[in-house]
Amino acid sequence: MNVSDPITMALSIVLCVFLAILLYGWKRRTSNFPPGPTPLPIIGNMHILNMKTPYKSFIELSKKYGSVYSIKIGEEKMVILCGYETVRDALVNHADEFSGRPMIPLFDDIVKGHGVIFSRNENWKVMRRFTLSTLRDFGMGRKTIEDRIVEECDCFSEKDQIIQREPFNNKMIINAAVANIIVSILLSHRFDYEDPKLLRLLKIVNENTHLIGSPSAMLYNAFPSLIRWLPGTHRTVVKNVDEMHAFIKEIFTTQRKELDVNDQRNLVDAFLVKQQEEKPSHELFFTNENLTALVTDLFSAGMETTSTTLRWGILLMITYPDIQRKVQHEIEKVIGSSVPHAGHRKNMPYTDAVIHEIQRFGNIVPTNLPHATTQDVNFRGYFLPKGTHVIPFLTSVLCDEAHFKRPKEFYPEHFLDTSGNFLKKEAFIPFSAGKRSCAGETLAKMEMFLFFVRLLQNFTFHAPPGTKLDLEAAVGFTRSPMSHKICAVFRG
Repeated sequence: MNVSDPITMALSIVLCVFLAILLYGWKRRTSNFPPGPTPLPIIGNMHILNMKTPYKSFIELSKKYGSVYSIKIGEEKMVILCGYETVRDALVNHADEFSGRPMIPLFDDIVKGHGVIFSRNENWKVMRRFTLSTLRDFGMGRKTIEDRIVEECDCFSEKDQIIQREPFNNKMIINAAVANIIVSILLSHRFDYEDPKLLRLLKIVNENTHLIGSPSAMLYNAFPSLIRWLPGTHRTVVKNVDEMHAFIKEIFTTQRKELDVNDQRNLVDAFLVKQQEEKPSHELFFTNENLTALVTDLFSAGMETTSTTLRWGILLMITYPDIQRKVQHEIEKVIGSSVPHAGHRKNMPYTDAVIHEIQRFGNIVPTNLPHATTQDVNFRGYFLPKGTHVIPFLTSVLCDEAHFKRPKEFYPEHFLDTSGNFLKKEAFIPFSAGKRSCAGETLAKMEMFLFFVRLLQNFTFHAPPGTKLDLEAAVGFTRSPMSHKICAVFRG
């Protein structure tokens, strides 16, 4: 026998044993995994998904496979959780187990595990604690930020194009107004609406929001090793983020030179102080990379979601003029011509209901941000291994027929009782729930109320003559209205 034969035989035996163990382990780990459609080789279930609006496909699949099911995108298995009870069970009752973030190639390319939204493990915990405490310290939920919001809304109202009653696209001006609120907390600064730097930052955020939710981004996330070296969406997204990061680094480099530990003016100052205080160890959290990613996270999320919700609000008031008049009547009754403040909300049940319904119907983040299991977990009769990619499907919650009588319609009465009092709904979780819920929820709620009330106090909105605006959403990571022009008539 050739000397190589026993070596070959031994290697073959080792390989067979290894494959058997691997196969047995794979079966053990994936046994009792949630059911789902049969995947094809390589592409998985991509052939049955609406690539532009995958949330619509998720709804249809839930009708067949139930409230917990799985799909496969490329080689990545995902578990979809549907309906309020199921989503709440995961995010609240099993908060720790579902508090992770999966590895998503495009987001890993641009944030590299830094910041707060897509970071993981201890870095995420430290950044989230810092973010929550610092947002509170610099005005979130306080009178100072109320005043800033009303002042910003008045700056918005004084724009020439509105005063002249010309039809205009409200996207950039609302983006700018809302962006200035989060910028005041981050940098103690306010941009003029025509400032080229602000306009460029807004363009970057808007472009990336569209691109990250596009079919080409889904393809990249499914096959990054094949597509990485080709031109396309992923390269544009990374280039845009690099440009934003350069702008942010320039700002905090300047602020570091002016830093006064005893007079912290904003979130960047607070971070730089923490950076000085952090003791050298095997793992540092208050790094320049984390600061850059954190400011990017807060600016992008703080501007995009609130401004998109406000744009849905104005579009819906145009579509339902009777509801717009009812809101204005309540504003006249409770506030009159005075400046609105957050305390008015408890005396304005109809307006409060309308704002809640705008958020529910607008459904800004339809699939929710993705989660991952931090450990093996048995959930609702299924076994989910550690690291399972999970989508707590928000559309299925905000359109849950068990909680909303007319889920496909814009119906403010979802949030009113028979006596016209505001009615809380437990299934109303547009900011998600649990440990990964939106860190800026308190600020966003205040912004929504004050901007919306101040705008309807000052203006009546309608479509340009001869046009009809539809409620179809544009393609993107968030669900935003299609581009359109509106008219705003000053109420004097």
